[in-house]
Amino acid sequence: MSANRQVVLDTETTGLEWTQDHRIIEVGCVELINRRPSGRHFHRYINPQREIDAGAMEVHGITSEFLEDKPVFELIAQEFLTFITGAELVIHNAPFDIGFLNYEFNRLGQGEKVVDHHCRVTDTLLMARQLHPGQRNSLDALCKRYGVDNTQRTLHGALLDAEILAEVYLAMTGGQADLGLDGEHARQNTGEAVAVVRRLDGDRKPLKIIYADTEELVSHERRVSDLAAMSGREDNW
Repeated sequence: MSANRQVVLDTETTGLEWTQDHRIIEVGCVELINRRPSGRHFHRYINPQREIDAGAMEVHGITSEFLEDKPVFELIAQEFLTFITGAELVIHNAPFDIGFLNYEFNRLGQGEKVVDHHCRVTDTLLMARQLHPGQRNSLDALCKRYGVDNTQRTLHGALLDAEILAEVYLAMTGGQADLGLDGEHARQNTGEAVAVVRRLDGDRKPLKIIYADTEELVSHERRVSDLAAMSGREDNW
């Protein structure tokens, strides 16, 4: 049986609309094989050759100065395409990322739907809306709902967000969700987070024993007699 290969993907961009010639500045991918992390990932920063909108910079914190010496998309395009080809892409709000990726490939003359031709796509935002209608389904909201640790996520970052989304996706779809980012929780097959049980016998104080008083003992004996009369037999309780 062939392995089920999934690539959890996220991008950061110079702005919200590729139709306004905004560009990708970071791409992060995490590979899952048969729903388990393989240890392989793809992560690149990219020089967009244009300014970054102030609003976008507030979200991801990536500056134009930081990207000055990074490769342009054309130089990483084939390596990236090789990494994702044949995989099921798992993306939160997939139309956003797929739109930008296809735009980048189209700028290189490779066609308008390059990613769609090489991969299947699963949109976890649509999945979350079906599972939790009427609720907030941002990645942060899903982390809280499924007990995924996102305390490192003070700013958006493509690779970190892909790692977090991988945990959320596995939790949402009922499988093992702990990729090692959160050592404080164990997860059941339902994806719900439960606290890890730790044995603390060495530090535990002796439990106080509280004995029944006379009134409680009399009441207990009366109840036992009543049960014996109803059942027709004498039992030791």
